[in-house]
Amino acid sequence: MRKLFGRRPKSSAIAKERLQLVLVHDRGFSPQLLETLKSEIIAVISKYVEVDDNGIEVHITRSERQDRLVANIPVRRTALR
Repeated sequence: MRKLFGRRPKSSAIAKERLQLVLVHDRGFSPQLLETLKSEIIAVISKYVEVDDNGIEVHITRSERQDRLVANIPVRRTALR
């Protein structure tokens, strides 16, 4: 339907949707999966802001009720031109 009416979803919305699907379907987070998630998140965020690649931290925290993907991404500049 979106294609018919010309509204394309933003890349950040697509990335968020993909991430949610991955987290729901795969609770066994391998190091490779975490690295792929990190790369894709950085790619999307880098379209809008300049990030400090050296300070990026992405990890999974687990509790009894839920898992969380936690990302700490230092921003150098807020607007790319």
